Amino acid sequence: MNTLISEETLLHDLQQDNTQAKAFEVLVSTYKKRLYWHIRRIVLQHDDADDVLQNTFIKVYKNIKGFKGDSKLYSWMYRIATNEALNFLKSKSRKLGLSSEALQEKTLTNLEADVYFEGDEIQLKLQQAIAKLPEKQKLVFNMKYFEEMKYEEISEILQTSVGGLKASYHIAVKKLESYLIEN
Repeated sequence: MNTLISEETLLHDLQQDNTQAKAFEVLVSTYKKRLYWHIRRIVLQHDDADDVLQNTFIKVYKNIKGFKGDSKLYSWMYRIATNEALNFLKSKSRKLGLSSEALQEKTLTNLEADVYFEGDEIQLKLQQAIAKLPEKQKLVFNMKYFEEMKYEEISEILQTSVGGLKASYHIAVKKLESYLIEN
């Protein structure tokens, strides 16, 4: 977060007509990279992540005046980004006439050819293993492992208990270890 402006000040400026445009520029520049990578870990493809990120910011812009501050601003945006990414995948699988599992397999197959994927063979195997996890475990693992979020932050974003998240993360790690050992 930009140290020159607090989240409270940013939120205040976002909700005022005369400061909204400038505050939104600050919001986008502050959170764009983090949200992009969060989305990218869900949808896997760069172009898809860009589309979902754009939709996320549009939704944030349209709904910012109704944001009540019951959670942190970034938690609210992460929740929107997560929902947008999951809805995008559902819509894409419907359009292609594929199950969500088949779409995931197709996306993983194309990941190696993605010019924006900079991973090596081990990272590709890890992505393949993560893709096999149930949706909630995948989200929790990505947020905890890659984004180094605290369970309390993840709990606020996914609106679930810390205890449940810890269990999901532990199970996900065990499944990933098994998959990677087998493959």
